[in-house]
Amino acid sequence: MLPENSNLLTINGGSTSIKFAMYEMAKDSILIFSGSIDRIASDNTVFNVTYENKEKESFEVYTPGFYEAAIFLILWLKKQPGFDRVQCIGHRIVYGMNHAKAEIISTSLLKELKKISDYDPDHLPAEIAIIELFKSRCAGVLQIACFDTSFHATLPRIAKILPIPRRFDNVGIQRYGFHGLSYAYLMEELKKKIGVEANGRVILAHLGTGTSMAAVKDGKSTDTTMGFTPAGGCVMGTRSGDLDPGVAWYMMNSEGINTKQFNHLINHEAGLLGISETSADMQDLLQKENSDERAAEAVALFCYQIKKWIGSFMVVLGGLDVLVFSGGIGENAPIIRSRICKGLEFAGIDLDEDQNEQNGFQISKADSKVKVLVIPTNEELMIAKCATDLYKEFKK
Repeated sequence: MLPENSNLLTINGGSTSIKFAMYEMAKDSILIFSGSIDRIASDNTVFNVTYENKEKESFEVYTPGFYEAAIFLILWLKKQPGFDRVQCIGHRIVYGMNHAKAEIISTSLLKELKKISDYDPDHLPAEIAIIELFKSRCAGVLQIACFDTSFHATLPRIAKILPIPRRFDNVGIQRYGFHGLSYAYLMEELKKKIGVEANGRVILAHLGTGTSMAAVKDGKSTDTTMGFTPAGGCVMGTRSGDLDPGVAWYMMNSEGINTKQFNHLINHEAGLLGISETSADMQDLLQKENSDERAAEAVALFCYQIKKWIGSFMVVLGGLDVLVFSGGIGENAPIIRSRICKGLEFAGIDLDEDQNEQNGFQISKADSKVKVLVIPTNEELMIAKCATDLYKEFKK
């Protein structure tokens, strides 16, 4: 039983941003407000918040580092009506290894996360830091870890193992997959909208600054593009995606790049930004592609790779019933969806270009063998649902 008027906070911390939202727990996670602190540690860090009445605030804040940004957020939250009724805080934890569901954050779990923080230096250290700050500043509030990797706990063994000496597999170096909270939300929405068809052969395409795809059958993840870290898979905004390991050897041996510099390069200097040399933003690149060959190549490579992954996942699934586009690009770039699907008519994918241009829910033709859908994702709401369910169990 939930306490009356109890609220829940969700936190999604990254290396340069913190997203947050507050929900009413007892009312099916009704949103009270949501916001973000963006471009942390830059000269123009911005705080944004949108309230339930759609009123918005946006202003610059001085946060020379992540710690200062987190402190600012906590102090701001404590001034908000209803924050004193927050019963638990749900944190998105990108890297959960073999944790198959949300867990209460304990001393031992924090110790485990610290031990593997080098696996994901762009997310885990920041996530751990904000958990510890909330622990010290909001004593007594239950904190819950919602793992991005949990959705992919069902990956078959053959989809997890890496072709490297087995001793590395023995210490957990394998494919885990990410964007799991997004995929869990999309599958819930898919079941609501199309019923039992959601249990068929489904490809989920979360296309954004961070891009990944998942092959789902009988409601379970059977393969995904990202691997041991979120840097693997498809080309992304600033991440390389899959890369010949010989490239790393060449850069380190011939260019003098050390491991830290290489990690920064493949996560922050590569992808669409690296190819175009101008922008990681797909809308920027689309505006420039007619006049800038580099932008055109970046867009073309993105579409080409997504198309290849669709084909490979159709083999994994033994066919395809539903293709879902989501994420910033997947939800808002009709021309990208059109280019990805062009030429896939032989596979049963036949777009209705009018519906596609309007960002409709179903953008495939009525007689298309494969349903092609656009579903906006909501990771924060999925965190809220996971945390609420676990809180209820904890309070039984």
